[in-house]
Amino acid sequence: MKVTEKDVAYVADLANLELTDQERGRMLRDLNSILEYIERLNELDTASVPPMAQVLAVVDGSHATREDVVEGLRKSLPHEIALANAPDNDGTFFRVPKVIER
Repeated sequence: MKVTEKDVAYVADLANLELTDQERGRMLRDLNSILEYIERLNELDTASVPPMAQVLAVVDGSHATREDVVEGLRKSLPHEIALANAPDNDGTFFRVPKVIER
């Protein structure tokens, strides 16, 4: 399956991206290159490779993960002070100008 210029334009429109002709051309080449590589991977014989139940290594009966540690924990700026410095707010949230037009 090949990606066409029409496909690239459609996806760019969905993502609200304005691509130049050069960017569209590069995107077309990149996406087709990715699909060609996937086609090559699909040609591999994986019959003797056992399926994986999970992607994490299991060590001593549990997943080998690290503990979450908050580094440099410090107190956050109080909500009222943050809003006091905002050019526009509604008392609870910052108000910002709309930047996406559809």
